[in-house]
Amino acid sequence: MIVQSEIIDIQEQGVILDLTMEGHLFKVYAYISEPDLERVADIVPAEQFEKEGDVHVTAIASPDEAQRQFEDLAFNMNIGDTLVFLCDDGTCLAAVLLALGQTLDDGEA
Repeated sequence: MIVQSEIIDIQEQGVILDLTMEGHLFKVYAYISEPDLERVADIVPAEQFEKEGDVHVTAIASPDEAQRQFEDLAFNMNIGDTLVFLCDDGTCLAAVLLALGQTLDDGEA
């Protein structure tokens, strides 16, 4: 599976990316947040929910989980879907970004 990503916005507690897999574009939100589904509405803009596709949410409590969780989600994604990673801390966020082919410099997110 060929995966490419591009960071499109860095916010105080997270990163928004465009992710291309198998030639299809997906939106990804990776944030430091408690694993609370209600937080997703604060992170993902309302218009993203109105678009065609599902919103897949996963919690990352350990950096070791990031790659596996991404692969599991990617396997179940369809065109137009959105991924949301709720990361326990900055180390988990960094692991998610690494799984997506990105890194952040110290002080970012």
